Amino acid sequence: MMAGRVFIQLESSLSFIGNSELRSSTKKMELMAPKYKVAIKFVGKANLHHLGQFLAGKHAAAPQEALQVLDIVLRQLSDKRYYPIGRSFFSSDFRTPQRLGDGLEAWCGFYQSIRPTQMGLSLNIDTSAAAFIEPLPVIDFVAQILGKGALTRPLSDSDHLKIKRALTGVKVEVVHRAHVRRKYRISGLTSQPTNELIFPVEDHSMMSVVDYFQEMYGFAIEYTHLPCLQVGNQTKVKYLPMEACKILEGQRYTKRLNEKQITALLKIACQRPKERENDILKTVQHNAYHRDPYAKEFGIKISEKLACIEARILPPPWLKYHDAGKEKQCLPHVGQWNMKNKKMINGSKVARWACINFSWTIQENVAHGFCHELAEMCQVSGMEFSPEPVIPIYSACPEQVEEALKKVYRASAKSKGKDLELLIAILPDQNGSLYGDIKRICETDLGLISQCCLTKHVFRVCKQYLANVALKINVKMGGRNTVLLDAIAWKIPLVSDIPTIIFGADVTHPESGEDASPSIAAVVASQDWPEITKYAGVVCAQTHRQELIQDLYKTWNDPIRGTVNGGMIRDLLISFRRATGQKPLRIIFYRDGVSEGQFYQVLLYELDAIRKACASLEPNYQPPVTFVVVQKRHHTRLFVSNHKNRASTDKSGNILPGTVVDSRICHPTEFDFYLCSHAGLQGTSRPAHYHVLWDENNFTADGLQSLTNNLCYTYARCTRSVSIVPPAYYAHLAAFRARFYVDPEEQKNGSLGNSVRTSCGRGEATVKPLLALKENVKRVMFYC
Repeated sequence: MMAGRVFIQLESSLSFIGNSELRSSTKKMELMAPKYKVAIKFVGKANLHHLGQFLAGKHAAAPQEALQVLDIVLRQLSDKRYYPIGRSFFSSDFRTPQRLGDGLEAWCGFYQSIRPTQMGLSLNIDTSAAAFIEPLPVIDFVAQILGKGALTRPLSDSDHLKIKRALTGVKVEVVHRAHVRRKYRISGLTSQPTNELIFPVEDHSMMSVVDYFQEMYGFAIEYTHLPCLQVGNQTKVKYLPMEACKILEGQRYTKRLNEKQITALLKIACQRPKERENDILKTVQHNAYHRDPYAKEFGIKISEKLACIEARILPPPWLKYHDAGKEKQCLPHVGQWNMKNKKMINGSKVARWACINFSWTIQENVAHGFCHELAEMCQVSGMEFSPEPVIPIYSACPEQVEEALKKVYRASAKSKGKDLELLIAILPDQNGSLYGDIKRICETDLGLISQCCLTKHVFRVCKQYLANVALKINVKMGGRNTVLLDAIAWKIPLVSDIPTIIFGADVTHPESGEDASPSIAAVVASQDWPEITKYAGVVCAQTHRQELIQDLYKTWNDPIRGTVNGGMIRDLLISFRRATGQKPLRIIFYRDGVSEGQFYQVLLYELDAIRKACASLEPNYQPPVTFVVVQKRHHTRLFVSNHKNRASTDKSGNILPGTVVDSRICHPTEFDFYLCSHAGLQGTSRPAHYHVLWDENNFTADGLQSLTNNLCYTYARCTRSVSIVPPAYYAHLAAFRARFYVDPEEQKNGSLGNSVRTSCGRGEATVKPLLALKENVKRVMFYC
């Protein structure tokens, strides 16, 4: 079978003719209309023989062109039927759209892609939901955002800005002309209300927008006190009254949703495994691939059944707690356990702590009672925790956060003659930038560990909540909650035999529309071999939307010292040696957030950086590296073959924690596997996909799968196994935290300055560095 990609070229158009001539004759109009010459060129063949060789394991590289051709063929019919968004398709016909508020609604759809696997080509389908702009009259849209009362009065400056942000870029059609439905994209709002807008006409006089629409179209504008929509380009701006326009259907909302909208959308997207499986099968039947004329033309046949595969269940690891507790060891059950009768294996010591109350609804006695119960929980859990704060609980306004933090910090130091160790902050449930301000000031200015608690948890004190907060405080203060029993027994293959460091790395990118914001890279590394439970972290800002971590290794010229070596990997290797007294002789690197198209670009650049960082410390120092990409944002779902067999599922109906699949649906030639290491809470569990790009340590499949699964039980913030390996999880948390370290003055200016040069083989860019973490903060798990 062969297929050619078609390119269409538009050559120069003929000149237009005058309006008077056009009106004179329809025939003339047809003859003199602009003409185009279309050239259809044969580009090349998509050789399916190479694809067959790849699927049989005889070729290492996937023939992307052949896969792309097949993908296009199978998407063609859906492209015509539905609204395509990326690799997904949406329609208001799948399920009745649900309102999300503020002019938005949730649409259901499905994701579709072709994947090469060990059993041949697979069509990957999953259900999905997304926020769309509700196809309302613009007036009704404005009323949803501001409230109906806002339509009766001129817009305030803040309301004008809110509506402008909501409508800019939105496509609308006009409704004031009976048989003409022209479509436009909104470019802005007029600064003046409609009744003040005038424009020049042919006789060089001025005409108001209100009069124009009345005389030209017989359309009486009711809301003359509201601004008009601006459409068209800057050289020829057109004014359209809001009530003359309706928002077009099928426009996905790409800006940030508020918490209420996120909750509503998640509720719609959240489906139990059996429901999701049924929906996927219904989608396949609805799409009727067996009747798809494009698939038939190319001889493609799609099975309507889900692929049946074999899976294994890895056992949970034994966990070690302190010998002072009644339960010294613990075997988790279905991915969870609790702290009852257990004490942290290494409880930290907190002698000097204070509390700031930023919530006006919390009285001092309530705050004191909460702090007392939290201190008791920390003690019961195995920490040495002083029962009383060094100074009385201090109440402050969120607007004076910096002044309040520094005042409490100084007062505490003056009271005891030593620096404060821990700050507990009580925050309003809706606190805006307060949380980020506290973290930034404490961690980059004061060198202070903080624990924030929301008002709702202070009012309703729950033992489970206090226990989880105690776990977080302990690791932030340098303690350990639990360790793998095999780790302290020196029984973990390819970890316990020689000093081994485990890295986690991630890059988070700014949200859509934040073009001036940098991407944030974070790297964490274990510091306590053989326990592999404590992770130090470093963060840095880098070029906007750059996925390669630019500061893994770097050199620069110092006027006194000459060439200086540095970078995130080097710093963490040095930190490991200081903490353990030994240099790492093996490196395991879990890299999160990389798409398949970037696998080998990331591997080549970042493995080279690891090599250079090691070589900069000592000649010929090159410990073997295993480089594993962790993917969570994929669309592979695993279901039990018999939903009625409760022994094969957890309480939510999901596959059991420890379920691993490494055949049939995996890569034809490379080392990858799917691991569901967690128990489902709600919805359908998504297994993590681990793809080993480089392995000099010669891990067996069982060895790496067991290590990864066991590590998922060492996550510090809860007594549950987690969905991705903790070092990758911690790197994600650290990168998210580092967004608060952007200098507030730079944020106000909407710029990131030009002080640090970074390069990644694609020229150089300048990025303003983040505010630096204090050294004592770097050494602990501040991001938890």
